[in-house]
Amino acid sequence: MLLRSRIARTAIALTSLAALAACGDKEAGSAAPATAPAVGQPSPTVSAVATPERNPEVIEAATPLPTPTVAKTQRRVQIYSGPANRPLSPAPDKGKGSNIVQLNGTASADIGTYVADGKGMTLYRFDKDTAKPSKSNCNGDCAKTWPPLLIKSPGQIYPSGINPQLVGYVERADGTCQVTIAGWPVYLFAKDTKPGEIKGQGVGGTWFAVSPTGGKTKPLPEVIDMPTTSATR
Repeated sequence: MLLRSRIARTAIALTSLAALAACGDKEAGSAAPATAPAVGQPSPTVSAVATPERNPEVIEAATPLPTPTVAKTQRRVQIYSGPANRPLSPAPDKGKGSNIVQLNGTASADIGTYVADGKGMTLYRFDKDTAKPSKSNCNGDCAKTWPPLLIKSPGQIYPSGINPQLVGYVERADGTCQVTIAGWPVYLFAKDTKPGEIKGQGVGGTWFAVSPTGGKTKPLPEVIDMPTTSATR
């Protein structure tokens, strides 16, 4: 009887650990403080202004950015009211995401304002996904070409230029958590290798850089090839 009791307790403990590790964790867990984590050193805004009345070598006093607060919580993922007020150094776990995700509204003269990740890489939405309810239909080989932007739980998301109430995540078929904007799962594009590239715009007529409201950004302008002429006598 004693041996059976020990086995039962061990099984229950393992089951609890597995539940805590899952993306769709229903446990409240230990809530993180409603302030930016103490990662790295503060990144103050400093400006040097030279005027006839001022010494050009004098630097004005540093003005720290305001501390973001938690605007929304989805289980053990906290979405903040704005960008972090200090440098963040998330440690991505390949294939599983990071505990810290940054989202930045980014202006483009070609397609309008779109969302990029913390490294400046363009984020896309897929027309074959659904937003209500949130669901990703890009798996397997599709997810190799279009890697989902993942957030590990517990985690923190810092949106800049995006309403934090529109930000969340959805559990994928493999149990990982994919960041969503207005319910739409968002992805990177494997052929984008530099910040600001939008090579995935309009691919297959179903992939578009995602706007800060979760919508599709406008298609790239068409390039018209002008015919070449040669003067002959």
